[in-house]
Amino acid sequence: MNRRRFLALSAAFACAPRLALAHTWQGRALGAEVSVTLTGPRAMAESALAAIPPLLEAIEAQFSLYREGSALNELNAAGRLVRPGAMMRALLAEAGRAHALTGGLFDPTVQPLWQALAMGADPAPARAAIGWHRVTATAEAVTLAPGQALTLNGIAQGYATDLVRDLLAAHGATRALVDIGEFAALGGPFSLGVEDPAQGLVATRRLSDGAIATSSPGALSLGASGHILAPDGRAPLWSTVSVEARSATLADALSTAAVFLDRGRLETLKDSANVARITAVAPDGRLITV
Repeated sequence: MNRRRFLALSAAFACAPRLALAHTWQGRALGAEVSVTLTGPRAMAESALAAIPPLLEAIEAQFSLYREGSALNELNAAGRLVRPGAMMRALLAEAGRAHALTGGLFDPTVQPLWQALAMGADPAPARAAIGWHRVTATAEAVTLAPGQALTLNGIAQGYATDLVRDLLAAHGATRALVDIGEFAALGGPFSLGVEDPAQGLVATRRLSDGAIATSSPGALSLGASGHILAPDGRAPLWSTVSVEARSATLADALSTAAVFLDRGRLETLKDSANVARITAVAPDGRLITV
């Protein structure tokens, strides 16, 4: 999952208790660098941080497109995944929610189109296979329509971020910042910088007990276009979109689709999804905040 956007981080433990100790863990998951920083007693921190690698391993085993034998690759290869695990069922449900909230612009079935464009192949067959409504997901099986395959790149890192934050909270952490390409905070405040590939640092945000995700179509080229694809073929309207919400899963998916929405539809999305704020950077550098 080579990622589709950059969010520059400047995390300061402002207002942390004077005698609190900061603990950090770094690794890699789903193609992104992972960084976790928390403040608290050593015993709690060591126990919480030690639990992160097994969780990330389980997430990779479900959603990685680049790991042989992952549940996602099994689904894409066979067109059917029998008895999907709890993580897969939960994430597909969140994908369906994001699909509905964005009027279908968030659609994981664009994976064959992504592959066709990356290889310079005829995209027409892949475009014909697009359609989230043709995916069937139940506790018994996930079934794809002929010619379909899924990418969860636009939502899985957010989901992983939420799972790690929940794990830290379960260990007793009350002040932590998780960065898996998306950001989620326990407590706060944390200072984050939103960065656009062309304009550089465009805004700073303070995050407390929430999440933020940012998408930039131009962060990676896919043929003659950016690598974030709309199911109906429309071009992005924004150079960067950042979404702040309670859930990194939702923020990740909505920021992916929001690059195709005009300001009016961004305002509608903010209200319908009940997110805190949407920040968008126009190609000419204009910054708007909803």
